[in-house]
Amino acid sequence: MATKEEQPQVLENKEEPKEDGELPLVVVLRPKNFNLPLEDRLQSHFHLLDPNDSPDESTESFLSHHAHSARALLCVGLTPLTADTLGLLPSLELVVGSSAGVEHIDLHECRRRGIRVTGASAAFSEDAADYAVALLIDVLRRISAVDRFVRGRLWPVKGEHPLGFKLGGKRVGIVGLGNIGSQIAKRLVAFGCSIAYNSRKKKPSVPFPYYANVWDLAANSDVLIVCCALTEDTHHIINRDVMTALGKEGVIINIGRGPLVDEKELVQFLVRGEIGGAGLDVFENEPDVPKELFKLDNVVLSPHCAVVTLESFEALQDLVMANLKAFFSNKPLVSLVQSE
Repeated sequence: MATKEEQPQVLENKEEPKEDGELPLVVVLRPKNFNLPLEDRLQSHFHLLDPNDSPDESTESFLSHHAHSARALLCVGLTPLTADTLGLLPSLELVVGSSAGVEHIDLHECRRRGIRVTGASAAFSEDAADYAVALLIDVLRRISAVDRFVRGRLWPVKGEHPLGFKLGGKRVGIVGLGNIGSQIAKRLVAFGCSIAYNSRKKKPSVPFPYYANVWDLAANSDVLIVCCALTEDTHHIINRDVMTALGKEGVIINIGRGPLVDEKELVQFLVRGEIGGAGLDVFENEPDVPKELFKLDNVVLSPHCAVVTLESFEALQDLVMANLKAFFSNKPLVSLVQSE
């Protein structure tokens, strides 16, 4: 089921009165050995229940014994939040996500129980958009390739490096015009690109052409930038037919999730020269990357870091704090995720 982040909405709060000095309980689910950068900030306002602080007890046992009354949970990174885990938290009313996507959270179960979920794409959108444009420029102008060309001392031997391609004037199709996709469009318009998009539905306030079918978008684009949410419906949304429609000079940029693209097909298209190039920040089986891509100068590879900057982490901390404070103060949530 696809998701989107809505405008702030008021959460009906049923918080019971607390004695002076008692802090609200917040469960923290995080990967083991992952330090929580905003732990000090959180502890100033909330009492944190973290299963990793009790290494001799399983997560299930910890939640069953200590988190029965907890009404809010912070899900760090891509830590899976399954229906079974949610079942251990009978009082839960809010899940605060800290990643750009929420595919690791069982949204169906959250909907069934009336648990609200907040996302964090707003904290990452500008930096992710910058990175998508950077990947596109790199692929078209072969910046990484010519860097290797010079460092390998091939310039005096081979002379000029093969020419790249201009960005301005390119027809760019954006798959997923959410927070990140909108920021990408804004940047590429400034470069003189023409924008079209595919999304769950047409956005009335958006001036760009809309294609309900990704194949049609590809057939009318020089570049596809993939930044939609990963769901059952969008798994392998960029498949063989879409790549064929994009054509031999087409470029694919993926900063969303690896499984949005049929990676095996993409590798074959690139190796056979049936597509112009690719900029990939995400992969189907991270951190494993298909070895066939390593020798291709028209492919730029990146270790799932499009959203990662010092500034984005600061914005993430502010967003997490804002959502938790809003919840416990009966104020509008800042980045509520709604399902469609």
